[in-house]
Amino acid sequence: LRRNIVLSNPKRRNALSLAMLKSLQRDILREAESTDLKVIIISAEGPVFSSGHDLKELTDEQGPEYHTEVFQTCSEVMMLIQKHPVPVIAMVNGLATAAGCQLVASCDIAVASDKSSFATPGVNLGLFCSTPGVALGRAVPRKVALEMLFTGEPISAQEALLHGLLSRVVPEEQLEEETMRIARKIASLSRPVVSLGKAAFYKQVHQDLRTAYHLASQTMVDNVALQDGQEGIKAFIQKRKPVWSH
Repeated sequence: LRRNIVLSNPKRRNALSLAMLKSLQRDILREAESTDLKVIIISAEGPVFSSGHDLKELTDEQGPEYHTEVFQTCSEVMMLIQKHPVPVIAMVNGLATAAGCQLVASCDIAVASDKSSFATPGVNLGLFCSTPGVALGRAVPRKVALEMLFTGEPISAQEALLHGLLSRVVPEEQLEEETMRIARKIASLSRPVVSLGKAAFYKQVHQDLRTAYHLASQTMVDNVALQDGQEGIKAFIQKRKPVWSH
């Protein structure tokens, strides 16, 4: 029901090297359409959730073609999370910087320990965090994103929660328990209904109000027509627990 993807290269601060990105892409895509899969949790080993791109891959020894592949692959992975049929939860315990911060911003839900922090520090190295800014700027208010992007200074978990980068913040010892509670709740629900709803949410969120309502209304009609839609409604009327198809 639940897939755990763990970034496990703590010696390299879980840098999103091209190899790591491709591995992440494979793990997210693996049996994505399987009706047994209900939720994905992305976590990391060590004190750094992810430090972002591996700077050793970004010297002029590799050249622009290689660099293009790195950033395109990274962008594909970030978009893949939102296009994926099941909810993706980031479980963060530690520092998430640059593309690591982008990864957290790209997940559907993000739960972090109170010792976590978040930064887009590329500007300090002469490499402005333009791609992380895409996800960050869609997760937090513009003035918060730009302060992070222009100064490179980190924000605390509490600040990240306040500005909308995180769903919730808990003490470190409760992080796994709280993340699993959310994951279990999602896993207990109808996969076709959640999947339909996730796709519709991302489709409507950047539209104007009228278009958004048009798309969402059509989604409601499609939802009512689903087997699980009818099952849920009938179960409610009959005062019994619904039995989902998946």
